[in-house]
Amino acid sequence: MTAPIETTGAQAEVQPEAVLAGTKGQQIEGRSLGRIAWNRFKRDKIAVAGGVVVILLILIAALARPLQHLLGLDPNTVHQDLIDPTSSLPKGDFGGMSGDHPLGVEPKFGRDIFARILEGSWVSLVVAFGATVLSNVIGAILGVVAGYYGGRVDSVISRMMDTFLAFPLLLFAISISATLQGGAFGLNGLPLHICVLIFVIGFFNWPYLGRIVRGQTLALREREFVDAARGMGARGPYILFRELMPNLVAPIIVDSTLLIPTNIIFEASLSFLGVGIQPPQASWGGMLNQAVDYFQVDPQYMIVPGLAIFVTVLAFNLLGDGLRDALDPRSR
Repeated sequence: MTAPIETTGAQAEVQPEAVLAGTKGQQIEGRSLGRIAWNRFKRDKIAVAGGVVVILLILIAALARPLQHLLGLDPNTVHQDLIDPTSSLPKGDFGGMSGDHPLGVEPKFGRDIFARILEGSWVSLVVAFGATVLSNVIGAILGVVAGYYGGRVDSVISRMMDTFLAFPLLLFAISISATLQGGAFGLNGLPLHICVLIFVIGFFNWPYLGRIVRGQTLALREREFVDAARGMGARGPYILFRELMPNLVAPIIVDSTLLIPTNIIFEASLSFLGVGIQPPQASWGGMLNQAVDYFQVDPQYMIVPGLAIFVTVLAFNLLGDGLRDALDPRSR
C-alpha cells in the first residue's frame, strides 16, 4: 500500500493558486441573468442584425419629418410636370427615379415615393407600438390575476379570452373603423384614425399574451419566494405586482417583439382595405391600395412599400426570435 502523502502548510497555501492558474491573474466576476442573456444574444448574429435594422427603422420613423425638411421633400406635394398626361404614369424609367426623387414618383399625382415612405414609417410604428402596449397591459394584468387567484376568477377571465379569440377581428375592425371615420370623442382626421386603430388592434389582441402570462403565473405561484411573501403577511396585490410581475418581464418582452410586426401587417391591411389611415396622409397599406391599378405598368410603386413592410416585419421577427432564445434557452 502506498503511504499517504503528507501536505505541509506551505503546500496547502499553494493549492488554490494552482487551481486558479488558468485565469492568468484575471479577477473572477459573477454575472447577472441580464448579462448572461445579453451574451447569448450577441452570439446570434442574425438576431443582432435584426436588432440593428429595428433601431435604424425607429430612428428613421422618429426623424421622418426632420429628414423630409433636410432633403427638401414633401409627401403631399404634387408634381404634375413629372407625369405623362396621356397615361398618368411617371416620365422616365423605373417609375421616374432621379437624383431629386431616388425612389421615383407615384402615378397620377407625382408625389415623391421616398417622402411618402418616410411619412408612412412613423404612422405604422406608432400604431404598432401603441396597440402592443395596450394589449400587453391588459393581457399581463388579467393573465397574472387569473393565474394567481385561480378558481372562479380564472374561469371568468379564461372564458373572456376564449370569447375574444373567437371574435372575427378583421370584420369587427373594418366595421368600427368605417363607422368612426367622420369623427368621434372630440377627435377627427389623422389623430382619430390612429387612436381607432390602436384601440381596435390592441384591445382585441390581449388574450394571446394573457394566456402566456397565466400559464407562467400558475407555475410561479407555487415557488418559494411567493410562499415567503405570504408568510410575511403580503397581500395579493403586492405579490402580483412586486413578486410575480418582475419574473414575467422576459415573456412579455419576447411577446412584444413578435406582436409588433403582426400589428404592422394588421394596420397595413386595414389601410389597404380603405378603413385605416385615410389619404392624403401617407401609409404603407394605402400606397399598396393605390398601386393595385398600376402594378402591371408601374411595378415600382408597389415594390417599394411592399419591400418596406417586408423588411420591417422580418427585422422584428428576427429580433424577437433572438430575444426568446437569449431569455429562455430551453425554448430552442
